[in-house]
Order: sequence, then C-alpha cells, then structure tokens
Amino acid sequence: MGATAYKIRRKYTWDEYRTWPDDQRWEIIGGEAFAMSPSPTSRHQRISMEISDALRRKFRKGPCEVFVAPMDVKLSEEDIVQPDIFVVCDKTQDKGTHFEGPPKLVVEILSDSTAQNDRLRKSRLYARAGVQEYWIVTPFPEIVEVLSLDGANYRLLHVFKKEDTLVSAAFPNLKIKLNEVFTMPPDPAVAKLIVREGNPPFAKKQVARTKPS
Repeated sequence: MGATAYKIRRKYTWDEYRTWPDDQRWEIIGGEAFAMSPSPTSRHQRISMEISDALRRKFRKGPCEVFVAPMDVKLSEEDIVQPDIFVVCDKTQDKGTHFEGPPKLVVEILSDSTAQNDRLRKSRLYARAGVQEYWIVTPFPEIVEVLSLDGANYRLLHVFKKEDTLVSAAFPNLKIKLNEVFTMPPDPAVAKLIVREGNPPFAKKQVARTKPS
C-alpha cells in the first residue's frame, strides 16, 4: 500500500510575524494566522474614534494611555493581536514598536464576519493573558457588552444599549454616554470586514510529511 501525504498545520511565532510585510494586517492566536481586512468600514471607524476620544479625555492626566489599531500587542510568543482600542497603564509595556503583556482594557468592534473570532478566540485569549476588562461593541443593534476578568474567565457585568451610560468595573470613575458614540444611522450597504484563518502568502511554506505505510 502506498504512502499517504498530509500537511501539518504551521504554528507561527513572534519572530516570524515580525518579518512579514506591513501592507497586510495579520493576527496570530495560538500560533494560527488570521488575516484581517485592510480597511474597516466608515461606521466602524466613527465608533472607534468616539470611544477612543472618550477614553483619552478620561485618561489624559493619569498614567494610563489609549491606543488604537493598527498597533501590535504581544501577549505571548504565539499570540499577537491588534485590538481596535486598548488601554495600557504600565509604561514598561511600551516597547516602541509594540506593547508586551496584557492591556488593562481591550475594546473590539464587531462586524458580521469578525463576531465569532472576537467572541470566542479573542475572548479566551484575553482572559488567559490577563486582560482585566473586555468590551465587545456591536455597531447594530447598538450595544456594548462589558466583561470583567473573574479568575481564569470573563464574567458578563452588563449589556449597555444606545440610551445607556456605560460604566466600567476596571475604571470606576469612567462613564461614557453611548448616544454620543452611536451617532450615525446604520448603513446596510457597508462592506463586511473579513477575518479568515490561513497561511500568510509570504510566510515559509508548509512542509509535507509522509505517513509510513
């Protein structure tokens, strides 16, 4: 009986990731590469700007800083992400080209095709890495889910709607009026972001292994 060829899934690392070109956005979760659409929708960007502006106003006099994508956050050798928005309160995490270790707060803004990735893979990753608070923002219907780290997992604290004022457990004095964030009507014609698992075309080719007969 002849031998059967099969491919073993590649696991990518920080060192490999740093050699990839900058004209495409990739994240690595558990060593697996995920391609991101290079251009978010205008609605996504408006929501991101409103939230980041509100956070900057809150933190401009304190030790915490607000950053937005694309900015690399290295959580481990096989976990590198670019959160939509994140807050870091430890200046030693700033390595100039990237941040190392978990932010205190991460905000991800969903699209139809990123929802599963953000809710499942990233939620587990952020909890495992020690991100204290995670906001999942749904552009329409307009809601923000606030999750707080409770041991090794997240606990859903509250689901805030457009007419609510968001409050944070990690930052008790932080309050954001969400009707000032969700200011635009939904556009059903906007293009969807794409997140797909795969092998970066510029990464080293997978090596085919052969099963012994």
